[in-house]
Amino acid sequence: MALSALLTLKKTLASEMKALNQVITESLQSNIADINTISQHITENPGKRLRPLLTIMCANLFETQSAKAIQLAAIIELIHTATLLHDDVVDESTQRRGKITANAQWGNSISVLAGDFLYSRSFQLMAELNHPQVFKTLADTTNIIAEGEVMQLVYSTNDKLDENTHFKIIDHKTSQLFAAATELAGLITGADTAQQAHLQAFGRHFGMAYQLTDDLLDYIGDSEKLGKNTGDDFREGKVTLPIIHALQHAQGEEKSQLSQHFSGKKVWDFEACLTLLDQQQSLDYAREKQQDHLSQALNHLMSLPDSKHRDTLATLVKLMANRTQ
Repeated sequence: MALSALLTLKKTLASEMKALNQVITESLQSNIADINTISQHITENPGKRLRPLLTIMCANLFETQSAKAIQLAAIIELIHTATLLHDDVVDESTQRRGKITANAQWGNSISVLAGDFLYSRSFQLMAELNHPQVFKTLADTTNIIAEGEVMQLVYSTNDKLDENTHFKIIDHKTSQLFAAATELAGLITGADTAQQAHLQAFGRHFGMAYQLTDDLLDYIGDSEKLGKNTGDDFREGKVTLPIIHALQHAQGEEKSQLSQHFSGKKVWDFEACLTLLDQQQSLDYAREKQQDHLSQALNHLMSLPDSKHRDTLATLVKLMANRTQ
């Protein structure tokens, strides 16, 4: 999505976003100086904060400016940020959002422990909410995310990775937190059981589309806008949906070259890979899957009460369809 469009959207929620930032800033404070240093590094470049934004927007469908919704949104963001710190260590990343990663600057050990600090802070905030279902859902969610991380580590650099397993990894690693962010927003603001189910499905399909867009942008995105190099997934041998599709449909020498690259036997040329993906319409296939999940997300959204807040969420879905970073 265009960053300018997202910023415009956030301006309509200026007071809520200000309250969210305050809760997050306060939660990141510690008596340990090194933790404060890393926390400052994180908050200086917070990213899109899309997950807490969705929490606030979904809560507004039922109750405007809920203090509980702000706290829940902060919890969601702390969990997400903790996963990023851990991801960067596992992936040996040196750049995120156009900025040096914490692990590259301070080392793996302190980054992992800082991620643990954020997880523990999020659970402290959950305890303050004092809502058993929120606690259970988010405890289950963090466990599922961890399973997704392990699955990705085991399977994502395997040229035999199939589409169903890839979608399961996305569901665990990405969609689960989106689903929790939207479902729990309804739970704490009075949505009935059916409405919560629609919110949960909305978040899950939105999360699937978000990750599939990431898969696409690694091949067709703009490095400057993305804040990372285009082709990183390819160079790291990370198998995503376009590659799965190409491996299933390519023939002869090109299929062999692609398979050997992603099995780690031989390095192939990125531009040659792009040509193959174009020939096999693999990027188009990934885009179709992305659009399908966005359509399903919108269908579930339209089952919720009609309001200006629902219209705003629908606008966000449409922005996702044209996301560029």
